[in-house]
Amino acid sequence: MTTSFPRHGGQLAQACARFGGAPEDWLDLSTGINPNGWTPPADLTVEWQRLPEPDALAALEAAAARHFGCDEAICVAVPGSEMALRLLAQLIGLRGLHRAPCYGTYRAAFSRSENLTQLATLPARSTALVVGNPNNPDGTVQSRTSLLAMLDHQERHGSWLIVDEAFADCDPTLSVADAVQEGRRLIVLRSLGKFFGLAGLRLGFVIAPPKILDALRMLLGDWPLHSAALALGRAAYANHAWIARTRNALPLVSARLDKVLLKHGLAPEGQCPLFRLIDTPSAPALFERLAAQRILTRPFSDWPHLLRIGLPADQTALDRLDKALG
Repeated sequence: MTTSFPRHGGQLAQACARFGGAPEDWLDLSTGINPNGWTPPADLTVEWQRLPEPDALAALEAAAARHFGCDEAICVAVPGSEMALRLLAQLIGLRGLHRAPCYGTYRAAFSRSENLTQLATLPARSTALVVGNPNNPDGTVQSRTSLLAMLDHQERHGSWLIVDEAFADCDPTLSVADAVQEGRRLIVLRSLGKFFGLAGLRLGFVIAPPKILDALRMLLGDWPLHSAALALGRAAYANHAWIARTRNALPLVSARLDKVLLKHGLAPEGQCPLFRLIDTPSAPALFERLAAQRILTRPFSDWPHLLRIGLPADQTALDRLDKALG
């Protein structure tokens, strides 16, 4: 029955239809979204009666670039990094490469796509290699040295490296956004939705050489984002105190999740504090057992031995998971 949830987490409507209950009855641990996300200030206003101003878009991109540590001239806001990857695949026009397990769009975005068994051995031909850092769903991390070595290889063969840093806000030292520059074949994707817990806003960023960004802006048009995304995104990236507190808190919360999983004989994998991966032959049965108790996790039809478990929001949610696993 896990094949009913093949694409993404957060499908509560399908969970209710399959297992019963209302959405409020469920503990949703199926995503990698921060359950204690950033809360907009009460006095933040959104202008809904007018078209979004170009100056507001530029201010958002400048605030985001400062957060990423890159030049604002090569940072473009997009309506979600998932859409951006699909557009980039069309612009680049090369065969896509990815290493499984990975986010499904790495494969779906490209008309021609190839799965690699390992990243250490890359083909000597023109390709677009997509690497998640940290990777979703296994939480593995690539070092800066490894990524730059991949970039050197790709450039020698007229290829591109696309690094998806959707989960990199948890640890800014992972980012290679500062390495993007004109003349290099490196593109970095960023997302507001995961770390800040605002996935419904659909706000992401592409950091890329100017020629790629010019073509991307042409596809996106004059108003790529709505006014709420412009206002909320700029305020979120400017809230440095909340960002620092959250970066310190998330590893502590994920450590408590690890302790519960280990207590029940489940070995948690991954270095991203927003989720953990379980690799076990009993993953399908575990998904069903938790779902019967209104706890939604993330199964994978392509990798039935895997189950991803997101971060519980508080001790009450963690206790509920503990009890259900027992």
